[in-house]
Amino acid sequence: MPDFQYSLNASTIRPTPILEKIAIAAETGYGAIELWFDEIEAYVREGGSVKDVRKALDDGGLVVPTVIYLAGWFDTFGEEYEAAIDQAKRRIQVAAELGAPFVIASPPLGTADYRVGAERYRQLLEIGDSFGVFPAMEFLGFVEQLNTIEDALEVMNLCGHHRATTVLDPFHIFRGGGTIDSIAKMTPDQIAVCHFNDTVNNPPREQQHDPDRVMPGDGQFDLRGYLELLREIGYDRWLSLELFREDLWTQDPREVAHVGLEKMRAVVE
Repeated sequence: MPDFQYSLNASTIRPTPILEKIAIAAETGYGAIELWFDEIEAYVREGGSVKDVRKALDDGGLVVPTVIYLAGWFDTFGEEYEAAIDQAKRRIQVAAELGAPFVIASPPLGTADYRVGAERYRQLLEIGDSFGVFPAMEFLGFVEQLNTIEDALEVMNLCGHHRATTVLDPFHIFRGGGTIDSIAKMTPDQIAVCHFNDTVNNPPREQQHDPDRVMPGDGQFDLRGYLELLREIGYDRWLSLELFREDLWTQDPREVAHVGLEKMRAVVE
């Protein structure tokens, strides 16, 4: 039996409509799907409803590990910050309606005042308390500062909230110049979800961005070591296939989802 559960991140099969994405995830054998707020909101603007999305999830027997993402909460001030918090409240409520335990809160692209960010992150978590949905403070390998596991842990520890979490992702660990050994510093309760993908050496690491990720097993990242460290700390929840490749977006989304799951299984099992 595998010791992880398999999820599909909806980004992997863009631009497929959201309800079709959910159906594909269920039909191809995933147990979960990570959704994006922008796609949910577009579906609602076009006449759909959050209830429609929840029904599709229930019909497919899928859960939602996270909904992605909250922006502007870390480094904005005044009216811009208030607008970001208002949006965060609305989005957290949507995540609650979908049964998601986490939403992903993204860091600033530039320099970051970790003490300010930690205070803001605690405020987000306190908002989440009332909904039972907790923001996970993501680090991103291509941003100027908050780009390693250690950076995320620093903000999480400074915020002083027991539900502080982050997101692990092979691409972001590689791109930020960090190491998988840092996973040993974590507890499983500090991980909201583990994204799953592989990395390449060309273009150079410092020039890479989201579209440079590849399918698990097709690159050079030490995915087996990554998984072993997760096992050692006791993480046994979702591995979520997250890719942003236009070449995949032009293909049959069912085939992409199917191949992705098979490649995940080949690495994990």
